[in-house]
Amino acid sequence: MASLTRRRLLFLEPFYGGSHRDFAEGLAAHSRHEIDLMTLPARFWKWRMRGAALHFWGKLAARAAAGRHPLAAYDALIASGLMSLSDFKSLAGGASPPAMVYFHESQLTYPLAPGEAFDVQFGFTDITTALAADRVVFNSRTHFDRFFATLPGFLNRMPDCRPAWVAAAIRQKARVIHPGCRFSAHGGPGRARGGAPPLIVWNHRWEFDKNPEAFFDALDALAAAGVDFRLALLGERYRKIPPAFSRGRRVHAARILHDGYLADRDDYWRMLCRSDIVVSTALQENFGISVVEAVRAGCLPLLPRRLSYPELIPREFHRDFLYDGPGDLLEKLARLIAKAPRMFRERQALAGAMSRHAWEAAAAAYDELLAGMVAGRGSAWQEFEA
Repeated sequence: MASLTRRRLLFLEPFYGGSHRDFAEGLAAHSRHEIDLMTLPARFWKWRMRGAALHFWGKLAARAAAGRHPLAAYDALIASGLMSLSDFKSLAGGASPPAMVYFHESQLTYPLAPGEAFDVQFGFTDITTALAADRVVFNSRTHFDRFFATLPGFLNRMPDCRPAWVAAAIRQKARVIHPGCRFSAHGGPGRARGGAPPLIVWNHRWEFDKNPEAFFDALDALAAAGVDFRLALLGERYRKIPPAFSRGRRVHAARILHDGYLADRDDYWRMLCRSDIVVSTALQENFGISVVEAVRAGCLPLLPRRLSYPELIPREFHRDFLYDGPGDLLEKLARLIAKAPRMFRERQALAGAMSRHAWEAAAAAYDELLAGMVAGRGSAWQEFEA
């Protein structure tokens, strides 16, 4: 076990919103180490990858005491993958402390938005960021496997001088550690369920990669068949909202009990505790914090049998709560709506299984990795003299 010495760390997060913000705040709050956050607002992600390193270095340099390296106060760095760690470390020079990069997502595997062309430079930024890090953490085994499965084909797009050594160099320092999740001590599967129609919750981001079209198509078919349900539309919203939401809100207006992002965690948790079923139709999901939160609160999940979801749901529940394709989604959702009020035992078991994702349990793995990284590099970098 690595030393229990408390280290001081700097967390650079250029996209401070959604799961990126949850992870940064959760780790800072639950780590045994002292973690300072330096952040940028969650917008313009492409410009963050291009320029966040310059912004962060400029801020650090401006506040550094005369004769002191801007990073002299820190034992290590943490950065999310939405910045160029290699650019940042080049600015810091040879005096940069050891660094862990955390990949919420990778541009090598992220689906393209409608009408968007793939920019190979972002793929190379992922690669050089990983190579510049001392430790590379992926948030699920699914994400890890897809990254390394995609990497050789990406490099083979180069017309010549292909760096075949890259995958092995990254893999030898890569790890899989699930993120922690923040749960409320109030509510959950123990509360009584009323006789009202089951409440289906959407608590994912309102973006194209969550595939809201498939979600509302399923609801349309159920409504046409006379199936009764209610709807809560949560989830963080951005400037550009997929058109499926406008149509879905219009068609199902009479069924919607709540429509709006709940920034207050207590309000959000209370709404999850009122809900009965959480559905995902995602095209992209490297972990799934929103699903874990809803299941912990007592919602029955209905999730694709792909992406990270088979990692999250215990194997004994796969048959009933994972689906294969639109037809299976429709059939299993209708069944859950009919049976949800009587599935108390399943709610309890699934909610209990999510406890392993609480920050109180997850933080120890990150602390051990970070402490070992610092111990492995030593502190010679701090001997820099301006």
